[in-house]
Amino acid sequence: MPDIITIGEMLVDFTSVTADDGSVYYKRNPGGAPANVAVMASKLGVSSGFIGKLGNDMFGHYLKDVLERERVDTKGVILDKNFSTTLAFVGKDEDDQRCFVFYRKNSADLNLSFSEVDLKLIDKCRLLHFGSLLFTAEPSKSAAINTVEYAKEHGKIISYDPNWREQLWESKDEALKAMRSVLRYVDIIKVSELELQILTDCATLLPSIAKLLNSGIKIVCITQGAKGCVIATKHGIERFPAFKVETVDTLGAGDSFFGAFLSRLVLSGKSIDEIGMSDLHEFAIYGNACGALSSAKVGAIPAMPTHEEITALIAKGPDTNVKR
Repeated sequence: MPDIITIGEMLVDFTSVTADDGSVYYKRNPGGAPANVAVMASKLGVSSGFIGKLGNDMFGHYLKDVLERERVDTKGVILDKNFSTTLAFVGKDEDDQRCFVFYRKNSADLNLSFSEVDLKLIDKCRLLHFGSLLFTAEPSKSAAINTVEYAKEHGKIISYDPNWREQLWESKDEALKAMRSVLRYVDIIKVSELELQILTDCATLLPSIAKLLNSGIKIVCITQGAKGCVIATKHGIERFPAFKVETVDTLGAGDSFFGAFLSRLVLSGKSIDEIGMSDLHEFAIYGNACGALSSAKVGAIPAMPTHEEITALIAKGPDTNVKR
């Protein structure tokens, strides 16, 4: 049975590509943060599985085939003929920042119920990873929270990505209430700087970190793009520099970072309380190299590197010229 189980959304990203003649077309890629984490862990030698609902349509079959090709356990994947698979179109706004248009109203992932979750997968895993996007509607919100509660009761390591997509929520207040409601279950959290600020309502780094650690979270991972990442525990805070690559597309790079980070954690064989700063140093450097390589290609899952590529980049050393 898989060591890492992820629960949440899997979708098709249609990423905008500009041709040589200036025309724009959209390239189909598999995506969805929890699925990305499962695939990255599998590629790096850790058995993983995905729990989620897809439409019984051409996109759902495509995504399930991707998981199977990447050797992710699909016993927890449901194909439902009554709902459509979520689609996302990814482009750039006038400030050259990534923007999304989602086709997700009453989609398959939001209609996963707790009764459909295969709890045997949770029983056998070591770590459950989840995101916040199932919280945007019922019955998926209850399915996700009940699964996390079940995993916590059964002594599993819980990791969380409060993936902030404002346009998917009815209101920011509703989003914050839901995203914060599960913090008491979480052992490891991965956030961007914006997500950290939103989640804690703190404008500066140290008070934000302290707030999460005081909530009971053991390990806080803050991704900072070209600056690398910050890892914090009650024992200390350390910043880890990024690796230099020619960035093409950052979509999914944070998921690749976290899939790599969690893969090293699971392979260490240590419990969450046995992991020290020296272990986290290894996990963070490995994750940073993985995330950097993922940003050097287009797409999320298609851009994921191999273990050999990651270790080769680590051997070159991080980018010490980045201003911090």
